Amino acid sequence: MGIRGELYTTQTTLANRAYFFNVKENRTGDVFLQVVESKNRDGADFDRHQIAIFEEDMQKFLSGLDDALRFIQKNRKEQDRLRAERKAAKEAKYGGGASDGVKKIVRKKRNEEDEDYRPQDPAAPKKTGRVHVVSKIVK
Repeated sequence: MGIRGELYTTQTTLANRAYFFNVKENRTGDVFLQVVESKNRDGADFDRHQIAIFEEDMQKFLSGLDDALRFIQKNRKEQDRLRAERKAAKEAKYGGGASDGVKKIVRKKRNEEDEDYRPQDPAAPKKTGRVHVVSKIVK
């Protein structure tokens, strides 16, 4: 038996997290799986969270995990199918678009006959969609 009852350890590292899967044995001889998530926080210290699954509960735990993974895969397939249907409906409604993949946006200019037309104040700055920054020197 290793340090702190460790029988086996493996690590999976992601961008800012690390997962440790430790198989341990306690003082009474019970074997359990310890899953530890370690998240880097501000480069100084780590947030650590852990769960322990004992040997007699392992099959139920794995069954629940397997059910959750199946749901995620089924849900992902359903989301992909719905996304493809929405895209096909949009292409059917607006056309397939240009062959070069560029979308064309057409805007209708408003005129005085439109019911929601509001004349623009001629003294107001023209809205171009760009951000205008005006700085003032305060004395």
